[in-house]
Amino acid sequence: MVHHQPPHDQASLDATFAALADPTRRAILARLIERDFAVGELAEPFDMSLPAVSKHLRVLERAGLVRRERISRIVRCRLQAEPMRDAAKWLDMYQRFWTGRLDALERLFAETPATSTTARRTRKR
Repeated sequence: MVHHQPPHDQASLDATFAALADPTRRAILARLIERDFAVGELAEPFDMSLPAVSKHLRVLERAGLVRRERISRIVRCRLQAEPMRDAAKWLDMYQRFWTGRLDALERLFAETPATSTTARRTRKR
């Protein structure tokens, strides 16, 4: 049985999936798994301006996936993985649904008597 998310969780899921839809944002999150980074350090491997990276960080921050903290003149970024856990739970619900459906289909095929290819060709003639 599939249970629907309460409406307040839907906005959070929408923001998480929208943030994860972009390859640059996923790459930023992958870097943040290693450790916290200053924004400038985080931007180094990307072939884009610092303001462009900051835009991506704002999307991630609005989705709750990144927390920025100003320490003196340096802004550090930290991964906040909780929204991804919620998204994974949502995806798991559908994975269990489809696994159940495919298991039922497999059982149906296992219970259906197999007809040989030769017998089917003979009947068609």
